[in-house]
Amino acid sequence: MTELAIHAADRDIANELCEQVRSAYHDRTPLRIVAGNTRAFYGRPVEGTELNVAAHSGIVSYDPIELVVTVRAGTRLSALNAALAEKHQMLPFEPPIFGDASTIGGAVATGMSGPRRPWAGAARDFVLGTRVITQEGKLLRFGGEVMKNVAGYDLSRMMAGAQGTLGVLADISFKVLPIPTASHSLRLEMSLQDALAKLSELGRQPLPITAAAWHAGELFIRLEG
Repeated sequence: MTELAIHAADRDIANELCEQVRSAYHDRTPLRIVAGNTRAFYGRPVEGTELNVAAHSGIVSYDPIELVVTVRAGTRLSALNAALAEKHQMLPFEPPIFGDASTIGGAVATGMSGPRRPWAGAARDFVLGTRVITQEGKLLRFGGEVMKNVAGYDLSRMMAGAQGTLGVLADISFKVLPIPTASHSLRLEMSLQDALAKLSELGRQPLPITAAAWHAGELFIRLEG
């Protein structure tokens, strides 16, 4: 693949992380993987020595023509979104940001997607490949940088939502998409039952709906194209 736009990488500390994991494996010491730690509220509490991957950050490669970006797990979501926006592109699964420290690794590890998910797909659907540190401290690569690159189990996509139980995410390659040229949001006052009926009705029509939510008596719908 020809890299048409390579953004400066911050720091690759994968080898240092591997050494920490190997040491913990040898000493039978449990680890707690953290970076921005903005998703600590999700899942069960984990005890162990902190393995901080926040410094393992930066965009490794970005090809806007091929719609592929490879990024280190500690990269902040805000920085990645800004880099993609420069080329009018985006992460289609809209990972939620819970603070300035939110990272792309945390978004994938928790499998969190935004309001676009029912129409575009979940985080795992846009993961093309990963570099993962195993429990023994080995750095392995799964998948690649194209949509159809594996036969059988797609281990890279299994990392989405695994919360670090299958390994420590080091790098992730994503399929990205163009940002819609137009976006319009509607706010309709109605009950929850009426909102569900309305969404069912609209779902049968050829409308470019990309998000919907009901809150406190109001239905919000986003249309893009």
